[in-house]
Parts: sequence; C-alpha cells; structure tokens
Amino acid sequence: MITNKLITMKNIFKFLFISVLLTCTIMSCSKEEAIDYYLGGTNPVLSSSLTGSIPMSYATASSNAISFSWTNPNYTFQTGVSSQNVTYTLQIDTTGSNFTNPNMKSLPVPTDLGVTILQSDLNDYLLNTIVLLPGVSHKVEMRVVSSLTNNTVQLYSNVLKFAVTPYAIPPKVNPPTSGKLFIVGGDPLIGAWNNGGTMKPHQQFTQVSTTLYTDTVTFSGGDNTTSADQFLFVPVWGDWSNKFACVQKNVTEAGGDFGFNWNDNFLGPIAAGTYIITVDFQRGKYSVAKQ
Repeated sequence: MITNKLITMKNIFKFLFISVLLTCTIMSCSKEEAIDYYLGGTNPVLSSSLTGSIPMSYATASSNAISFSWTNPNYTFQTGVSSQNVTYTLQIDTTGSNFTNPNMKSLPVPTDLGVTILQSDLNDYLLNTIVLLPGVSHKVEMRVVSSLTNNTVQLYSNVLKFAVTPYAIPPKVNPPTSGKLFIVGGDPLIGAWNNGGTMKPHQQFTQVSTTLYTDTVTFSGGDNTTSADQFLFVPVWGDWSNKFACVQKNVTEAGGDFGFNWNDNFLGPIAAGTYIITVDFQRGKYSVAKQ
C-alpha cells in the first residue's frame, strides 16, 4: 500500500510539473507572438504652395507666407500599418548648413500632414531663431522629419529651397536713445560699481548697428550670487535712473533675456577670463562668451 501511494504521489507531481511546463511554454509563445516587428516605411514627399522665393513684408505680416504638405510615411509593422501616432517636424535652415546649424528652426507639427506659416511667424523664425539680417535676401532650405513614439524611426523628406528676405520689425527692447551703452558692475576689474566716477576704457560698448552693441571685458570671476560679481548696462554714464537688466536672475552667466529697467543684475562669469559681451536689442537678448 505504501509503495502504491508513493507511485501515485510521484505521478501527481509528475503531472503537475508537466502542466506547469506546458503553461510556461504556451505563455512564452504568446509573448513572442505579441511582439510586433517594424518592417519599414517610406520617406515623406514634401511639397509647397510656392517655389523659388517667399515674398514677405511688414505690411502683410498677418497674411500666409507659405503652405506645406507631405505624404504619409506609412510606417509598417508585422501586424500592418502603424496605429501609433506619427509626429512631424518642419526644419528650416540656411542653405549649405545641411540642417546642422545650432540656430536651425524646428517647428513641431503633431500628426498633421501639412502646415501653413504666417509671414509674421516665418519672419520671427528667420530673425530671432536662425538670426538672419533683415532687408537682405537669404537662401534657406526646408524639410520635414517624421517619427514615431519617443522620436524613434525618423524618416526624412526631400529638401525644398527658397530665397527669402526677412523684414525689419520693431526691436524687442528699444535701444538707448543716447546711442551709447556702458557696463557697470561689482567686479573690481570692471570698476566696482563706479557709475559716475572715472570710467575705464572697456566700460563703453562699441555700437555695431542701431540695435547691436559689443564689448570686450575682463572678469576676475568668483561667486556670482552676490552683487560683487554681477553687472548692469546703463545708457547714460553716471545716471542710475535707467538701466538694462534681467528679471530675478532668470539668465545664466552665458546670457539670456534682458529689458529696460527690469529689476535684477546680470550674473558675472564664475571663471576668470576675457569675455565678449554682445547686446542685441532687436532680439532682446545678450550673451557673454569667453575668448
């Protein structure tokens, strides 16, 4: 009897083991079957409402500049055409940069197969993102990039090329009516907040254009969380009533946005060295670049 019971128990355990093994095998097969393999897609074909050139002017700023459309890339998986959301990005760059320009404009176009750009928007992209000069004809090129979730499986369209002349617009920050700009700050190499005292030669900017000023300054570096290592721009030497500054230090030591009579100092560089400061009133931005 004991032997028969042992045989029966062994058979039961053997049956259970085989059942578990079969279940695991079936589940494993199901998981493999659930994998959806990417088979490929077709590069979108880009077309536009204009060829050759894109006319623009301040008087027609609210009008359409150009319209684009492109074909569906038809991302295909083992189970068929993708049901995932396909997103698109229209890239605008200067001809010859091959879409590697750090100032290239990338315009997201979620899920649509086309986009229309206003003259005012395109002008803003050209002036303030790509940083092109107004009133001058420039050669630009555009393409669309399609992608799936998390910017994967990118497909690139053909490239369209245009000539375009951005128009001048009022600067984001009015330049000084004095035509002059000065730097004052806590750094002893700048002048230790000496506005109104003896001006050092490097404290006056060079006016490059009506909206652009540059200056080469040597900073001693240090802890820029204190006013001893911060600075401001003033339009009139010796006058503290007006200044160009930032909002609550919303910039890095490399630069950022600025405005007229905003309420906080710019951050000086932490590392000592010679820097070129560029103040662009057209874009409302300044930069501090080490030489």
